[in-house]
Amino acid sequence: MAPPPEQHEAATRPKMEKHQDPNPIEYENSVYQKGLKYQRPPFTFKPLEWEALASARMSAESAGYVTGNAGTGETARKNREAFGKWSIVPKRLVKASGEGFPDLSVTGLRTCAGNVAGGDKGDKRLPFPIACAPVGVQRIFNPEGEMAAAAAAAKSHVPYIMSTASSTSIEDVAKANGDGERWFQLYWPPNERQDITKSILSRAEKAGFSALFVTLDTYILGWRPSDMDNGYNPFLRSDQIGVAIGMTDPVFRATFKEKHGCEVEDDMGAAVAEWTRTVFPGMSHTWEDIQFLQEHWKGPIVLKGIQTVEDARQAVAAGVQGIVVSNHGGRQTDGGNSSLGVLPRIVDAVGEQLDVFFDSGIRCGADIAKALALGAKCCLIGRPYVYGLALGGRGGC
Repeated sequence: MAPPPEQHEAATRPKMEKHQDPNPIEYENSVYQKGLKYQRPPFTFKPLEWEALASARMSAESAGYVTGNAGTGETARKNREAFGKWSIVPKRLVKASGEGFPDLSVTGLRTCAGNVAGGDKGDKRLPFPIACAPVGVQRIFNPEGEMAAAAAAAKSHVPYIMSTASSTSIEDVAKANGDGERWFQLYWPPNERQDITKSILSRAEKAGFSALFVTLDTYILGWRPSDMDNGYNPFLRSDQIGVAIGMTDPVFRATFKEKHGCEVEDDMGAAVAEWTRTVFPGMSHTWEDIQFLQEHWKGPIVLKGIQTVEDARQAVAAGVQGIVVSNHGGRQTDGGNSSLGVLPRIVDAVGEQLDVFFDSGIRCGADIAKALALGAKCCLIGRPYVYGLALGGRGGC
């Protein structure tokens, strides 16, 4: 006699395996074991070579977009040079946790206080103190774009931060990320379009994004000579790359149809331009406006782009759960401080009151160690994983 349908389903359903954190030592050993059979890895492990290798695989427009910086690139150079001003001082004959390898996990992050969609409670544990920084228009680097990066992040047990400028919808990225930890980055529409902001936040929450990262330094695109030399702005083209979230947003689609009398697909040029003006409005919000986000987002809020102690203290007063000490990798303004240079002062001022994330200039593990030693709770990695995406899609990431 056949079992009842629910019993048959349970009997045939694959058993869920307990997730194991990736082990860096085992990974390194596997590379050498394959070497015994004369097998070499598909990509170099020299991080400073990734940019050139990836650029050779990309179009001039794509390479210029990801490698380019604001102005003369002074801020970007300062980001990298700042790491060389600090040195790691080791301690010897100290018993480490586990099997001799330091415990790199991160706990106690206010930004990991529970997955909104899943209803989890309490602090989450991240096996590594890193997350994928929000990077837009990823399909210009590889056809799989954000789908590949989000899937790779989940497999590596690294949080994925999705950009508002993504070339894939919120829902599709969430599906690719599966049960991974995912956070959402907001390019903030003006107060006149709060209906759009509410719609974006609602979609992100329903799709299981548990924290909101609000970028403060990009309400207008920076002066980027590489993009200007190529005449290339991915947010103005009708191929939907960079505007996928807008083209799939029900509120934006409805208001566009009401205004223009047609669907966005019928006039992509106008739709793309209107969405770009919505998320890059050319004017900044104010500290008072954060209350609107707090009223319409259930999870933690992190402000990205903090560069001064004064603004860090304002963030504390505003009641957010975290900040990202970041200058957008030198892509938005030129002539500014390095992010690492301002990190210690900001940590000293507010590190006990909210989570301090760090990004801008990280290229290797030693960079991460230095940022953590200077007080960062977690580091965001941007360009390196994009170079991996360009070189090998999901596997490259």
